[in-house]
Amino acid sequence: MTSKRIPCSYDRTVLRPRILHLGFGAFARAHPMVYLHHGLAAAGGDWGVVAARLNSGVDALDALDQADGLYHVAEADGDTITLREIGVLTGSRHPARDGAAALPALIASAPMSLILLTITEKGYCTKADALDVDHPGIRADLAGGAPSTAIGVIVAGLAQRRTAGHGGLTILSCDNQPHNGALTRAAVLDFARALEPELANWISTHVRFPSSMVDRIVPAMTDDSRAVIRDALDAEDPNAILCEPFRQWVIEDDFAGDIPPFAAGGALLVPDVRPFEEMKLRLLNGAHTTLAWLGQLLGHETVSDSMQDKNLRTALRHLMLAEQAPTLTLPGGIDIVAYADDLLTRFANTRLRHRLAQIAMDSSQKMPQRLLAPIAQNIAADRDWNISALALAAWIKGLRDLAPIDDPRQAELYAAAASDTPVTSVLALPGLLPEALHDCTVLTGPVLEAYARLERTGAAATLAAMLTHVSPAEAAQ
Repeated sequence: MTSKRIPCSYDRTVLRPRILHLGFGAFARAHPMVYLHHGLAAAGGDWGVVAARLNSGVDALDALDQADGLYHVAEADGDTITLREIGVLTGSRHPARDGAAALPALIASAPMSLILLTITEKGYCTKADALDVDHPGIRADLAGGAPSTAIGVIVAGLAQRRTAGHGGLTILSCDNQPHNGALTRAAVLDFARALEPELANWISTHVRFPSSMVDRIVPAMTDDSRAVIRDALDAEDPNAILCEPFRQWVIEDDFAGDIPPFAAGGALLVPDVRPFEEMKLRLLNGAHTTLAWLGQLLGHETVSDSMQDKNLRTALRHLMLAEQAPTLTLPGGIDIVAYADDLLTRFANTRLRHRLAQIAMDSSQKMPQRLLAPIAQNIAADRDWNISALALAAWIKGLRDLAPIDDPRQAELYAAAASDTPVTSVLALPGLLPEALHDCTVLTGPVLEAYARLERTGAAATLAAMLTHVSPAEAAQ
């Protein structure tokens, strides 16, 4: 393996705390921070970042502070590794360490221009595209306690910002959910209205919520990935992140005030993100979620291990091109076959060791947009969706047979899956199915059939049987 080390090249002394990143974890380090890093190198500027977390992660933030905010991103495939020293951080905040008032005060500070979010789907505390006012954290925040949710912290900061007369800012979601900007806006405005209608009006006028589509595979760090970085650096960097070389960021061009140099760093600013986000959510994320459960039932541990399974690889390609792609309005200039084949190549990256159990976490929050929405479109168009049905059946079978997976609906999911009617009980859980599938009698039949096959013959035989209808051209890569 060949390696290359690239030090930070811009003047860090001019950076000011103009960006707050809530939910600062591995993906934040390896994606938006890398775009800003490249943008500062190309165009300059004073766009420094404050890394923040709300719950766990105090030790990780302390470690970044001890390293003066410097860390490495290792972009690796089977043959090469490039280590970039990232220097965009100017500090960190955590309410458990710095006090509950620290983050709202930072949001209200004059230099602050942008809040980035990687808080996962469940961090938005929404239900049916609106704020879930029954969420325990939201109830507590609205009752007047120190804010503990991301939405509560943001609104508290915006309220102080309005009082200080510092004008609006931009809140940019980097999470994998459709229309993430509109969803963030709805959650923030709903919370603000519950507190003070005039505050909601001020936010609606002065704050912007662009949507964005993010794409880079960033597995959780393991002893193996830390060893890869240590050997390539010939030194320890406890803050380093290993990821794939590929990266993509498409951002809706709707900012309040100045725009950080993301475009100079390679991001694409567009009027409408939706075609890009749906393509990525359904092909990449839909395939990942399918892999997470079906791959584990087949005995695989990681994504790259799964790609050695010819039948599983064929099933994913069929899922992407025959079941997901027909539901999309594709962005101009996209070769969808090449896109799908590139995804399979990325999945086969043996350096990443992306664990299927990690991808399977929070599946109840991911299934609606990744698999259930395209299933609804295929049912309406009378198209086949056999692999999608197998993916749902594998999820429910995995809930019964695999080690427990973290999920915000964990108790009710596992109770439903353990019942005498696991398929119908899971699919009947409130809030899981999109509206188009409510009262849809066509949904459960194929999933029940796939589940029965899994029970009767096992995952490998079921998958092989379901691929008999796939043509050689569909299976080829």
